[in-house]
Amino acid sequence: MRVKQISLHNYRNYNALSLEFTHNLNIFLGQNAQGKTNIIEAIYYAAMGHSHRTNIDNDLIQWEQSKAKVNLVFDRMMVENKLSFNFSTEKNKEIIYNGHPIKQKDLIGVINVVLFSPEDLSLIKGAPAGRRRFIDIEISQASPIYYKQLSKYNRIVAQRNMLLKKIKERKSSKDLLESWDTQLAVIARDLVMKRLDAIKKLNMLANLMHRKISTNKESLEISYIIAGLEDNIVPEDLNTWYNNKLSESREIDIIRGNTSVGPHRDDIILKVNNINLRSFGSQGQQRTGVLALKLAELEFIKSETGEYPVLLLDDVMSELDANRREQLLLFIRDRIQTFITATDMNYFPKENIGKYYHVVAGKIVE
Repeated sequence: MRVKQISLHNYRNYNALSLEFTHNLNIFLGQNAQGKTNIIEAIYYAAMGHSHRTNIDNDLIQWEQSKAKVNLVFDRMMVENKLSFNFSTEKNKEIIYNGHPIKQKDLIGVINVVLFSPEDLSLIKGAPAGRRRFIDIEISQASPIYYKQLSKYNRIVAQRNMLLKKIKERKSSKDLLESWDTQLAVIARDLVMKRLDAIKKLNMLANLMHRKISTNKESLEISYIIAGLEDNIVPEDLNTWYNNKLSESREIDIIRGNTSVGPHRDDIILKVNNINLRSFGSQGQQRTGVLALKLAELEFIKSETGEYPVLLLDDVMSELDANRREQLLLFIRDRIQTFITATDMNYFPKENIGKYYHVVAGKIVE
């Protein structure tokens, strides 16, 4: 997969911009707040249908403008495709794929990306929600069906939570929970089975990456933890297990007004040499773990789709030491199309490893 060209109009701090990219490394250099990350953001938006920096589309429109546009030309399986996003302060965005309007739910999987930003360095020591988001994004890009199931599951949880609050206020009957629980259990089972399969593959890939980065000194193990499951031994009939757990938790769920059982409560645990990285790992070990996880994500998506995704590295070079930077560049160079933002040329080898762009106040010079 390769992004060939991007054009921006009234997007963030770019009035009008058109760039063509190399299939290898595309490196954007400049000081902070000059517009480097805006390029990364636009490519990420084209893949995911939302920004990694804001939930408000109008934030993407240049100040005092009412409209903005992003156009992307990319190759998938050697076939050229075009994506366009039209933003307006007066109506919802419009997505055009190869000349035809599509809905956002049909966008996932059209173009695949892996984003690695400084925020990801807290993936291991951060809250479980971040780790669930990581695995959900990874699987969704490889399987649009999973993305649709996940969206449906989240809607059911939200509706069940509304019902729980009404029951607590004596405005609805407990009997209505049974039908919601039945639906929830079926989708919960499907989501968890898909996550377990992905974690199994990711565990193998990430361990290989981690051993390479640590020069065979450490082994990385990734485990999926199902909330409320004793000993984390997955039952043969996960559907029945969820139904039983939802039934058992009804009273406490009514008191709290939210659903305490389901994939939205699960977690992912990473261990190095059988030591929990979140609780006992050093900062260096945690960063090596995250780097191995991100490199494994690239291999996972390739194994599922047949192509490497586009890699977006947003200001992470300054967060990695020289050894980890070297390992990262060795892995991606001449293999994966990569977009990198950085403030310092010294983060890169002296020999030419790609195409360099200098960014100053929304102006880009190669």
